[in-house]
Amino acid sequence: MSYIRFRKHYLHLPYLVLGILEFAVLFGIFSFLTVFLAMLGGHAAPAKTDLVAALLFALILSGGTLAMGGYLAMAKESVSLIFFRTLVAYCFVGGIGLTLLYGVMPQADPGSANLFWAVLLASLLVILIRLVFLRLVDSEQLVRRVVVFGAGPFAASLLDEYQRNMRALGIRIIGCIAEAPGGVVPDEHRIPTPYDFYQFCREHKVSEIVVAQQERRRSEGGWLPVPELMECKLRGIAVTNGVDFYERELRKVKLDMVHPSWIVFSEGFKASRSRDFAKRLVDLALSLALLVVMSPFILLTAVAVFLETGRPILYSQTRVGMLGREFRIYKFRSMRQDAEKDGKARWASANDNRVTRVGAFIRNTRLDELPQIYNVIRGEMSIVGPRPERPEFVSELREKIPFYDTRHYVKPGLMGWAQLKYPYGASVDDARGKLEYDLYYSKNHSLLMDFLIMIQTVEVVLLGKGVR
Repeated sequence: MSYIRFRKHYLHLPYLVLGILEFAVLFGIFSFLTVFLAMLGGHAAPAKTDLVAALLFALILSGGTLAMGGYLAMAKESVSLIFFRTLVAYCFVGGIGLTLLYGVMPQADPGSANLFWAVLLASLLVILIRLVFLRLVDSEQLVRRVVVFGAGPFAASLLDEYQRNMRALGIRIIGCIAEAPGGVVPDEHRIPTPYDFYQFCREHKVSEIVVAQQERRRSEGGWLPVPELMECKLRGIAVTNGVDFYERELRKVKLDMVHPSWIVFSEGFKASRSRDFAKRLVDLALSLALLVVMSPFILLTAVAVFLETGRPILYSQTRVGMLGREFRIYKFRSMRQDAEKDGKARWASANDNRVTRVGAFIRNTRLDELPQIYNVIRGEMSIVGPRPERPEFVSELREKIPFYDTRHYVKPGLMGWAQLKYPYGASVDDARGKLEYDLYYSKNHSLLMDFLIMIQTVEVVLLGKGVR
C-alpha cells in the first residue's frame, strides 16, 4: 500500500517520506552550521534554544514548500522549474516566515550570513534529493502495477487521467480488460480476458485491479467475474471500485461514475456538530486576525478603486449558501459600474473588457475578496469551503449537472479545494469539473484538510492562478 488515510484525507506515502526526509535535511543543515560556526568562533556548544531554532527553521521552509505546491507539482516539471519553485518556496515564502519568526523570537536568529548559507545549502541539497526521488518513484521496481477491468468511457477517462497525472504518483496501468464486446478503449491498451485472474496478476506483478465498468447488467452484455476477483482480494491483490480509485489517487470524485447509493453508503458526507462548532471557532479567530493584519491593504484597495472609477467601492451579489439559503456577498468592485447594465448575469471571460486596471490587479492578488471576511464573521461563509455561486447559475447548473446540490450541504468558503485544483470556472463544463473536487471536499472535509488548503492557497495568490 502506497498511501495512508489520515483524518479522512489520503496521503501518498512516497511524498510523505520525501517531506519527512527534507525536514530532516533542513534540521540537520541548520544544526550543523550552528555547531560548526560556533566551533570556528571558539564559542561553547549550542544550547537547547539552538535546537528549537533549527526545528522552527525546518518547519517554516517545509511549510513554504507545501504552500508552493512543491511536492506533487514537481513530478510534472522540468529541472529548471523544480529549481525555481524551490527557490521561491525557500527564499521568498520561507524568507517571509523566517523574518516574522525572528521578529518575535530574536534569540532564534542565527545572523544574516549564517541564514544565507543555511538556505543556500538546503536549496541545493533538497533539489538533488528531489531529482533522485523522481527517478526512484518512476522506476519499475517501485511503481504500482494496475490493471483496469472495463473498456468503456469510464476506463478511457481513467487512462486519460493516468497519462496526465497518475504517472507522477508511481502508478503503471498495464492495460484494460473488456467486460463486454465493444468499448472505446484503443486496442493497444486492451488485454485479453485471462483464464485465471490471479495467475495473470502474479505473472505481471499486478498489485491492484480497478473495476471501472460502464454497465454491469448482464442484460446489456456486461459481466463481473466475482469469484475471480474474490480470489485475488483474498490472496493479497487489492480490488478497488473505480470511483474510490479516482478519489484516492486524484483527490476528486469522478462524477460520471457516482450513483446515489455511493453517497448514501459512503463513509463520508457525515454531519458533525462538534466539527462544525470547532470550524466556527477557527473561522472567527482567523477572520478577526485577517481583518487586523489586512486592514492596511483593505484601506489601500478602497482608495485605489475610488481614485480610478469612483463609487461604489464595494460590490455585492446574491449567492447561494449552505442548504440553499441566499445571502449577499461583498467584494471590492473590480469591473466598470455598467458591467451588467442589462441586468443579465454573465460568466467572467478571459481578458474580460469589463475589468478595470485596478480591478485586474486586485483580482490577481485576491484583494477583491477581502470584504468577504465580513461574511465569515456573520456566519454566512467559512474560511474554507466550496465557492458560492449566483442563484441564476445555480438554477441552470442543478438541471444540467447531477448531484450539484450536494455542494450546498457544506458552508461556502473564501478559499476551497476546487480553487486549488481546477482553473477558473466560467461554463457548465467547468462547473462539472469543479464539482468533482467540491464533492471530494464535502465527503472528506476536516480541520486538517482546511489547514492544508489554507497553506496551499499561498501559491494561488502569489502566481495569480485561476483568475479572469
